[in-house]
Amino acid sequence: MAHFAELDSNNIVLRVIVISNNDVTDLSTEAEEYVANLVGSGTWKQTSYNHKFRGKYAAIGDTYDVDKNAFISPQPYPSWSLDSNDIWQPPISVPSDHSPPEKVYIWDEDAYQADNSTGWVES
Repeated sequence: MAHFAELDSNNIVLRVIVISNNDVTDLSTEAEEYVANLVGSGTWKQTSYNHKFRGKYAAIGDTYDVDKNAFISPQPYPSWSLDSNDIWQPPISVPSDHSPPEKVYIWDEDAYQADNSTGWVES
């Protein structure tokens, strides 16, 4: 099956649909145009369920970055930054004793903003 993400005017994913492989050619503008004509409107970008292209499988709320030709998740916290694989990373690594379900940490943006040597708090 082929998967396609509908984008709004800001390249935000609105929905993802599935089309039979019999109806489209993988990763082609023709396939994206076919979906737009089939559905009746919108801008569509093909996405890979197996993460083979365009970074990650598109999800509602993700952004399609034209320059990177990739889908990127929304930034989870203001202090986090994208790594070279377009995955959001915290400014401080999770503590080494993080081992669910025994010890779990969650990010506390307020704690980080108050003292940038902290941020992870035990859940």
